[in-house]
Amino acid sequence: MSLATRPLRVAMLTVHTSPLHQPGTGDAGGMNVYMVALSRCLAELGASVDLFTRCRGEGRPPVVPLAPGVRVRHIQAGPRGPLPKEELPSRLTEFSVSLLRDVCRDGERPYDVVHSHYWLSGQVGRVAARHWGVPLVHTMHTLARVKNGALADGDRPEPAHRVGGEHRVVRAADRLIANTEAEAEALRGLYGAAPRRTEVVRPGVDLRTFGPGPGREAARVRLGLPAGAFVPLFAGRIQPLKAPEVLLEAVAELLAVDPGLRHRLVVPVIGGLSGNGTARPERWYKLCARLGILDVVRFEPAVPQDLLALWYRAADVVVMPSRSESFGLVALEAQACGTPVLAAAVGGLATAVRDNVTGFLVQGHDPRDYAARLRLLAGDPELIRTMGVAGTRHAARLSWRVTAQRTLEVYRALRGAPETP
Repeated sequence: MSLATRPLRVAMLTVHTSPLHQPGTGDAGGMNVYMVALSRCLAELGASVDLFTRCRGEGRPPVVPLAPGVRVRHIQAGPRGPLPKEELPSRLTEFSVSLLRDVCRDGERPYDVVHSHYWLSGQVGRVAARHWGVPLVHTMHTLARVKNGALADGDRPEPAHRVGGEHRVVRAADRLIANTEAEAEALRGLYGAAPRRTEVVRPGVDLRTFGPGPGREAARVRLGLPAGAFVPLFAGRIQPLKAPEVLLEAVAELLAVDPGLRHRLVVPVIGGLSGNGTARPERWYKLCARLGILDVVRFEPAVPQDLLALWYRAADVVVMPSRSESFGLVALEAQACGTPVLAAAVGGLATAVRDNVTGFLVQGHDPRDYAARLRLLAGDPELIRTMGVAGTRHAARLSWRVTAQRTLEVYRALRGAPETP
């Protein structure tokens, strides 16, 4: 079989978070959803994908089948247990050596492309791609320079060694895949990425999991939510970057302006503590107590995708006041379920949400601006319905299969020897 016709073998690298971890907990989030969904669709299109991640023990075997044509492979680097991201740069050499050794020992057909995710994996990707003589494709998912330009009060900036690492990956990658044109522009403007090496491939949504389903009323019955409640929902990792405090303060503002809403207001906050949010886990409860909204807020743990879809359907609006988002998969998932999105006009959210059509985009993070939109939606069920229908149509055009097809085009354009500088 010729190089041009045989199926692609893809080595996908995800050093700091496992594709097997529950999104919404720890370091697992949209990137985990992205890698799993993309890998499955790539395999459905004929590729073979191995996802390499650091072994944390957890009782899992070295190789875990994830889907037909997709495997998760655990690489030994450091102790068999969780490690904070801050400690992982010192383990990258060990990870790289173990990766190359394990692949060589298997004696399987070489990989055709390395696709690394997040800057830590990009460091390993540079080594692996050079050793195997194949192209390196990299997806950043988040950028340190962008995050540092949008920090919450008291939040720690990303360190200089990460910024330097991202610059090295940008120089080494044969192709950079950006989620949006805004991210591509940040790569070019902040990191000097060559335009000819930068491709925009929009993430998708799993339309088999996320869809209108039986509707809002049935979802509320299953979740035990009151039929007549007004439900603004937050879903994601609980950390300053995602700005859940903006929603909580907006809820307090909303009740100050319209106290009659209190008897029918339910605010689910779904997700686990992550990043800087773990430093003071009690802060979120204390904030609710100080704002006088403990009676309307429900903190729920992160849930599997099918149950998350049920929560989306049950909500009147999903609120995403993030300070930075490379895309914001939650917004697309919610819209696929027929639920409007109220989001900060940052990063990829400005692309994922159609302002005044599938939801609202807010400039800045003033809780009063979010409260005003929430009050508008609370008083207009027909607007919620109309925006929900528009959201379903919008999301239906953005399947993961389309994302996988575009990603395959990037791989195939590089097939053969890596591009020279």
